[in-house]
Amino acid sequence: MHVRRVVPNVRSREFEESARFYGLLGFEEVMNHGWIVTLAPAANPAAQISFMDEDLTAPVAPDLSVEVDDVDAAYALLVERGAEIVHPLTDEEWGVRRFFVRDPNGRVVNVLGHR
Repeated sequence: MHVRRVVPNVRSREFEESARFYGLLGFEEVMNHGWIVTLAPAANPAAQISFMDEDLTAPVAPDLSVEVDDVDAAYALLVERGAEIVHPLTDEEWGVRRFFVRDPNGRVVNVLGHR
């Protein structure tokens, strides 16, 4: 299993203000579902930051997202090791398969893969 990217998820309702501020640093909007907005620089689209107040389809908003090349393998490994699964493995309508797990610091991690 390989990590493709790590994205911090900043709790915020200030989507427009955040986009303007990070735009000064070269970020552009690459995804907007209304409840989550993701920004990335055009020259490096894997360097991303997301803003959300709540997760529309999960019980908690994650602190960060980790995209892996095999989300099913990641899920199986973490379940096998006794990690706390906060949100079960789910296929989302926007083309990702994901689950949430709590890390040793209490942070909620959204582990995902694109379908």
